[in-house]
Amino acid sequence: MTATRPPDESAGTGTRPDTVLEVTGLDVHYGRRRRRRRALHGLSLSVAPGETVGIIGETGSGKSTFARTVLGLVRASAGRIVIGGEDVSAYGPRQWRGLRRRGVVQYVFQDPLRSLDPDLTVEESLLEPLLVQGVERTEAAGRARDFLARVRLSEELLDRLPGELSGGQRQRVAVARALVTEPRLILLDEPVSALDSANRVQVLRILKELRAAGVALVFISHDLGSVAGIADRIAVLHQGELVEVGAARDVITHPRHDYTRLLVSSAPTLRAASAGRAERDALRALLHT
Repeated sequence: MTATRPPDESAGTGTRPDTVLEVTGLDVHYGRRRRRRRALHGLSLSVAPGETVGIIGETGSGKSTFARTVLGLVRASAGRIVIGGEDVSAYGPRQWRGLRRRGVVQYVFQDPLRSLDPDLTVEESLLEPLLVQGVERTEAAGRARDFLARVRLSEELLDRLPGELSGGQRQRVAVARALVTEPRLILLDEPVSALDSANRVQVLRILKELRAAGVALVFISHDLGSVAGIADRIAVLHQGELVEVGAARDVITHPRHDYTRLLVSSAPTLRAASAGRAERDALRALLHT
């Protein structure tokens, strides 16, 4: 396999002022001693305000480990993580909780039932992160309604439980919950893989609007077709290493690494013969804007 290395994004001695996320030389290991397993090695990546970076790779490539490390849920073995100009590399559990409660960075799971409390109504789920921040309840309720409208959901859903919503509605509620704290960075782990074609296009359009509003997005997926429809740049992970990174169009049309070429050739939503017409047209429109 051709070992084409990505450009070094960590060049220079300091953090660039135009980045929301900057990761340099990130190593993550699981286990101890003889059973110690490397999950990530030497990963360097930056994300600017209003930029969407898609991280693509097969199961076990390290995508979710990267997200969990940036969120402080997994401790890095080596490397540096800077979020919003704040070096969080040496943070302990209390400092990480404080950062997450401030809403600087948010996370959207693949399955919103993992992140939405099944016993809380939509309104209660949207209010919770704001009340933790000390926002007055009346103001928090207004913001909850506002952000529900931004993801194109009716106020009638505020009194419903997650189990009473469709999969597409739950995912949009999860996005709204991530937005209410007005974060600078959102990590999305397979946010559309479980959705049908219509809901997938709807969520991708919402994410595109967030990008236009200046929110930095890290879109994690095994589906190159979904990433192609939203990402400015694509980073390819293979066996814990970043093997290629570049503009989305360049990575898709002129992949440099053998593994990337394999992903491109096997992406079902990039093949006209197997993609639904509505989804295919929407992906093309997003890719060319």
